[in-house]
Amino acid sequence: MTPPQASSVLPVPAADSGGLRGFEEAVNDVVGPFADWLSSVVFYAVPLPGGSELPLVVLWLVAAGVIITAYLGVVQVRGARLSLEVVRGKFSRPDDPGEITHFQALSSALSGTVGLGNIAGVGAALALGGAGATFWMVICGLLGMATKFAECTLGVKYRTVNPDGSISGGPFMYLPVAYGRFGRVPAAIMTGAFAIAIFFFGVGGGNMFQANQTFAQAREVTGGADGFLGSDGSALVFGLALAALIGAVILGGITSIAAVTSKLVPIMGIGYVAACLLVIGSNISQVPGALGDIVSGAFTPEAGLGGLVGVLIVGFQRAAFSNEAGLGSAPIAHSAVKTTRPVSEGFVALLEPFIDTVIVCTMTALTIVIANPPSWREGIDQVKAGGGAPDGVLLTSDAFATFLPQFPVILAVMVALFAFSTLITWSYYGEKAWEYFFGPSRPSLLTYKLIFVSFTVIGTVLTFGSVLTLTDAFLFMCGFINLLGLYFLLPELKSEMRDYMADWRSGRLYELGAADEAELSAIREEQGNTGDLPQMRTDSAHDSGLSMEERARGGARLDED
Repeated sequence: MTPPQASSVLPVPAADSGGLRGFEEAVNDVVGPFADWLSSVVFYAVPLPGGSELPLVVLWLVAAGVIITAYLGVVQVRGARLSLEVVRGKFSRPDDPGEITHFQALSSALSGTVGLGNIAGVGAALALGGAGATFWMVICGLLGMATKFAECTLGVKYRTVNPDGSISGGPFMYLPVAYGRFGRVPAAIMTGAFAIAIFFFGVGGGNMFQANQTFAQAREVTGGADGFLGSDGSALVFGLALAALIGAVILGGITSIAAVTSKLVPIMGIGYVAACLLVIGSNISQVPGALGDIVSGAFTPEAGLGGLVGVLIVGFQRAAFSNEAGLGSAPIAHSAVKTTRPVSEGFVALLEPFIDTVIVCTMTALTIVIANPPSWREGIDQVKAGGGAPDGVLLTSDAFATFLPQFPVILAVMVALFAFSTLITWSYYGEKAWEYFFGPSRPSLLTYKLIFVSFTVIGTVLTFGSVLTLTDAFLFMCGFINLLGLYFLLPELKSEMRDYMADWRSGRLYELGAADEAELSAIREEQGNTGDLPQMRTDSAHDSGLSMEERARGGARLDED
């Protein structure tokens, strides 16, 4: 995902014609004051000694990572091996309730986070905070693993099954439970505000901005303003073609999106990391020095970069904006997973920040630090002089060009693919927000999808800067609503985590993963755990009386709702 109010992206003309440009300016004039006000509230920053500022939303997200990590006993370390086994499907069966596999859920959620921020955002962060910002990115990414574990477990636990068999889950289902202790009205207000925010970011930052940048990358590869995509009207034609591709994917729902992302994300991720490793491997002798610069720069940054606190904030901010831990978006995708035990998907979800931040962001940072392109040093000097962050894509591109002269073209294609994958995943997030208000009927969802692809076309032609500022603020407003709700539900989450890990350590999880109902009864009787062992399966031949909704939620008791 791209950070709020991103400046480190390729510029695109506001519009092709004067009439459109005038319309865009009129919209920005209307939306601008409210967008600026909400942004100033959501991204309010506390001044710190040395000239640094601490955005409260970053503090809120990082504090949640610390609190949840401590409360769950550092689950990201204790459950590392278990998470790999779950995502490989070792404890799954084809008839588990849900729509997509553990791996498809992971790839779908990753496609919404791995994107421009991992390339442009990291480059800008290294200019703002030097090499040391990388260290704090990694720390924040590791803390975010626990937050993702918590929110995605709850997203599955409180999911429901629609009449057509599709799944609705995520914060739309667990926030009413969390805030319900204060009454129906507060619960409806908080959940409704969350849904509105997710919808508008899905249409704006998750759609229009990504479409805009996809066109920008395509135009850059084909010769810029002098190429065939630089002509008047080319943005509209490109937008219509892109909308057709998007529509072909999202019309099939999460199963179609997951089928695409499960192939696209590994190709993009492995390809990008492999390119980073080529640069790093060709300069292997410089790796120890680069790692030393990253660690030393984290605690003794060079003068002019805001000191220790300033570099820490830059690293934390970049990681928090990249992996979305705590914002409530990822649980929407994870809730569609095939499983009978919700906590299993929590162990899958904790891999997200590790892949997104600890691996992909770190690879980008190492490549820049080792290659040490002149543009990086110039960017740092620009920051010291008070000029703001430079173009992050340019820094990353220049780093790759030191080893692969033609790589900027390849990078442009990769960035476009990252934007495409982000776009289709956010279409699903926005769809579930729409569904919260208008229901899951086919006409309702078709209306939403037509609206979504229409804004894909608009996004390639117009930028609506104030609208995107507003949607960015909406997304991070979700973090305040979502995390407060998580705190209320942590005790029951911890209990389920403890039971699941006990079954794994004892070996019961391996047996139950392949057991049908008759075998399960025999295992219970043999092990003497009839009263304690969680209900793992209810298939049609041995229905225990649970409703379809209860089965989809892993047998959760209705009174827990």
